Amino acid sequence: MPKVTRVYTRTGDDGTTGLVGGGRIAKNAPVIDLYGTVDELSSAIGLARAAMRSQTAGSARAGSLDAWLAWTQDALFNLGSTLATPPEHRSPQTPSVGEADVAALERAIDHAQHDLAPLSQFIHPGGSLAGAGLHLARTICRRAERLAVAQAGHLESLAPNALRYLNRLSDALFVWARWINDAAEAPEHRWNPASKPPQP
Repeated sequence: MPKVTRVYTRTGDDGTTGLVGGGRIAKNAPVIDLYGTVDELSSAIGLARAAMRSQTAGSARAGSLDAWLAWTQDALFNLGSTLATPPEHRSPQTPSVGEADVAALERAIDHAQHDLAPLSQFIHPGGSLAGAGLHLARTICRRAERLAVAQAGHLESLAPNALRYLNRLSDALFVWARWINDAAEAPEHRWNPASKPPQP
């Protein structure tokens, strides 16, 4: 693990950024956009975790979900690390996401859904602050997934299982948002296609 000794390096002043192994690439390259979005996703999850700790402290469900979200942030960092490492510099020790991570998300989704009433109509993002934050994270995850699809032709060499992991994570974030809203007794705003504006 590299030791970070200084935040600024000045090496990015020319519009490039470093890859693991020493190469450099333009900061607007598609792969940089992808792992920058993965970083943004982790930040949104961090905000949701902070909101959850202040709103549902002591809740068993919040504790369980916080553990899942902490693991998710580690997995996302692993994914970003893989994306920042060209295949020729990758080793078996390079952290990444794999089939076991996808399977773990599926187990988490199934577990949380046992506590939730089935949806009969669409819902809007919202509810508790933590739930709204997880909905925001879900939309960022979908954007990361779209960016991954755009690189699908060579993504497998960049990060095997990345696309499947992001797809499953967006589903998990949706269910987790509902799960924590349910624990917080924060009603979901259901879509009303016949909605009328409030009276002044």
